[in-house]
Amino acid sequence: MTPARPAPPPAVVTVVGIGADGWEGVPDGSRAALLDVEVVIGGPRQLDLLPPECAAERIAWPSPLRPAVPGLLAAHAGRRIAVLASGDPMFYGIGRTLTEVLGAGAVRVLPHPSSVSHACARLGWPLEDVEVVTLVGRPAACIAAALYEGRRLLVLSADATTPAEVAALLRDHGYGPSRMRLLEQLGGEKERTTVSTTADDWHDEPGDPLNIVAVECHRAPDTPRLGAVPGLPDTAYEHDGQLTKRHIRAATLGVLAPAPGELLWDVGGGSGSIAIEWMRTHPSCRAVTVERDPVRAERITRNADRLGVPGLRVVTGAAPGVLTELPTPDAVFVGGGLTAPGLLDACWEALPGGGRLVANTVTLESEALLADAHRRRGGELVRLAVAHAVPVGGFTGWRQAMPVTQWAVEKAQHTLNPLPGADR
Repeated sequence: MTPARPAPPPAVVTVVGIGADGWEGVPDGSRAALLDVEVVIGGPRQLDLLPPECAAERIAWPSPLRPAVPGLLAAHAGRRIAVLASGDPMFYGIGRTLTEVLGAGAVRVLPHPSSVSHACARLGWPLEDVEVVTLVGRPAACIAAALYEGRRLLVLSADATTPAEVAALLRDHGYGPSRMRLLEQLGGEKERTTVSTTADDWHDEPGDPLNIVAVECHRAPDTPRLGAVPGLPDTAYEHDGQLTKRHIRAATLGVLAPAPGELLWDVGGGSGSIAIEWMRTHPSCRAVTVERDPVRAERITRNADRLGVPGLRVVTGAAPGVLTELPTPDAVFVGGGLTAPGLLDACWEALPGGGRLVANTVTLESEALLADAHRRRGGELVRLAVAHAVPVGGFTGWRQAMPVTQWAVEKAQHTLNPLPGADR
């Protein structure tokens, strides 16, 4: 006989998903939970959907929301609490915040179909083939990283002005021919879906703030094609010559080996290309780029916005001094400033076991530092050379770019010592 499983600890908070159809669409189990609690917390629109028989005290979330969560819950400790969420609480919803603050064991989640599920049902789009981009609390620039020919996007709007922002961004990035549809109040009595039109022809006035924008991406004929892997064309960047060129960049990102959720330090950012393409490999990849020149730092920010990763953090200052305040990286790329005293040492010390360090240089002085680091720490030391075919009179010849020396190393799990000189 299988022994009975111990009962789970009582939930501190019950999170109930509710749709635009309000109380009528809430399942019996969720209704029972809302009728039983003493306090209901939610947005004003969500609270207004509850009927009078929900006698609990109703509290609207303050703004900003996340910092207020611990104090608000503590103020009602010992009472039965429910939190209302739009649709599925664990899909870009309050459920994530609560589980991160309280722990998953203290949160009971009662989901409702998400607005994305409703949208796919209305459009006949397979959910697994759709990319979802949220602009709730995020800039419209986030969409740029998802723009590929034929790709279907569902954009979660922040308010009624979001659809016009989406159309403007599509036009600005050469995706004006993309087809757009607006889906409002999905699942509710006021549900509305507009006819399909292009971003170029989008002139709709702001409508309901509760909406999703459906986009079928189509690139204008003269728009440069950007791929999904590292090695974007150099022309994709605004730069002053301080740019890791395309082929070297692709090789460098290959060695850095970004993985979902990882954090990169890009030291000596230049134009920000390494950090930007690191972040483009997966939406959860994060990066901090360090650049001492304020003009270049501003340029990096513009490049990040243009290429769809506005979350790139740009730190203006000189390394290694500014590195002490940064979060622990999973990988470090040093693209400039190698001869700064203590820089390579500081980058190595910051890495945890299993972290990767990659450094590129074109100067003999920095190459000597990398050769010494390779001798002491191992890893891989390579020279990368690229030549381009160019006209030579009436013929064609090769023009050699400056060769790049690259040192790449992974820190052993048990390594605690700093880089060169620590064992002398």
